[in-house]
Amino acid sequence: MKAYVFPGQGAQFVGMGKDLYDNNETARQLFEKANEVLGFRITDLMFNGTEEDLRQTAVTQPAIFLHSVILALTDPEFKPDMVAGHSLGEFSALVASGALSFEEGLKLVSARAHAMQKACEARPSTMAAVLALPDEKVEELCAEVDDVVAPANYNCPGQVVISGTIEGIDAACEKMLEAGAKRALKLKVGGAFHSPLMQPAQDELAAAIEAAEFKTPVCPIYQNVDGKPHTDPKEIKENLLKQLTAPVRWTYDVQAMIADGADSFTELGPGNVLQGLVKKIDRKVATDGRQ
Repeated sequence: MKAYVFPGQGAQFVGMGKDLYDNNETARQLFEKANEVLGFRITDLMFNGTEEDLRQTAVTQPAIFLHSVILALTDPEFKPDMVAGHSLGEFSALVASGALSFEEGLKLVSARAHAMQKACEARPSTMAAVLALPDEKVEELCAEVDDVVAPANYNCPGQVVISGTIEGIDAACEKMLEAGAKRALKLKVGGAFHSPLMQPAQDELAAAIEAAEFKTPVCPIYQNVDGKPHTDPKEIKENLLKQLTAPVRWTYDVQAMIADGADSFTELGPGNVLQGLVKKIDRKVATDGRQ
């Protein structure tokens, strides 16, 4: 069975999507529609901007979403048996699988990005990658820190990203290294995504998600909050909103997809991070990608 996966923030690069725009008329129309919906030419930043331009959350998230979704919508061979997306990529997966329209998905992603950027500016925070500790140990050590710090991304066995205040992350990293972590490295990110510090963003986004029209997707979407397949629009909405403050359970998503028959994973969007994570979760499955 064929699974398609969609990347999240951090996969962006200058020039992303330009080949699509230059060589596919449908893609060009979708990109121009996005410029119109967003009220600025995001294509200029994607194709010719700087890395600093693309690192702004309000630009990064819609840029990755557009690249991923337009790849799916212009691929005549896109016939998924199941889909999943890493964090932001869940919105790409929902549009690609027909649960959300292109325009509505883009508006939600833009609203999400602005809400998250605002929450990050309100309180300095960050994230760190922890390597070579069991998930349970990372959870235990985070709970021992007397500050806001929590697991944010379960990326693959032995790789968990934690999220929290700068002081909390510093204290947690020290504990992780003392406990035998191979690395506990702070990341260059705008804030503590997928943590309780994103509660203001979740509150702000709630009305927009509730008002959006969600349909039954053409195939199950394996959502980040529980690693389980969903097709019910009401459940999808609820899980999408919870995702802002809950961890991304990517390991569990991929394991569940494989258990349900996935033997081939195609990553649509910039970069190839998810292909690498899938291989670390199960080396037997086939992976490829388009960007």
